[in-house]
Amino acid sequence: MSVKCLIVDDESVAHDIIRKYCALLPNLQVMRDCYDAIEAIEYLSVNPIDLIFLDLNMPKLRGFEFLKTLPNPPKVIVTTAYKEYALEGYELNVVDYLLKPFSFERFVKAVNKACLKPSKPVPIPIEEVPETKPGRIFVRTNSKHVQIELDEILFVEASGNYVKIVLKEEVITIRGNLSSLTEHIPTEGLVQVHRSFMVSQKHIKSIEGNQINIDKYTVPISKSFRAQLDQLLK
Repeated sequence: MSVKCLIVDDESVAHDIIRKYCALLPNLQVMRDCYDAIEAIEYLSVNPIDLIFLDLNMPKLRGFEFLKTLPNPPKVIVTTAYKEYALEGYELNVVDYLLKPFSFERFVKAVNKACLKPSKPVPIPIEEVPETKPGRIFVRTNSKHVQIELDEILFVEASGNYVKIVLKEEVITIRGNLSSLTEHIPTEGLVQVHRSFMVSQKHIKSIEGNQINIDKYTVPISKSFRAQLDQLLK
């Protein structure tokens, strides 16, 4: 049984990401892209919808204000860059609250929460996720989304409340830490060699003592991760 979805967001990049993720889940069917709440209200007045992916900071009518206008709202997954509205969202019974940029794994968890039936909790089937990993993804840096090539990631470095994603030709800085990195990028192929560094195994040029040479960079190896690295090299 397909789940009819509506995307309500004023950013075209957000539509592209959600549509791409929905395409990987066979039960999800995106019925319409709405770029403001007024357009969504008009569509919902004549079309049944099971699930809304809803942005909050939109022109004309903000996300939660729009939600309050619906007499019988469908299930809602909030997609926003603003975590301060989470409490209000749960008071309005939203299913989940996704902070941009969110990973496909996090997206699937939210969709499963929306679509599971309490009497029979069977997750939405996913079509071979390992074979559908994107080669390029969008990450949020400052006030914009930037598309990066996953194969070009050399290493990532944690620095305070931020993580630097070091690519072959540029460095992208995102808000977060290594423990939450999977919410932003896939971490398969990345090996942690220091509490502040994870490196791409396939881009390692050489290892000398407690240092890794990777492209034009040198990354430190800490004692606590040395054994793990040595085991990997075997």
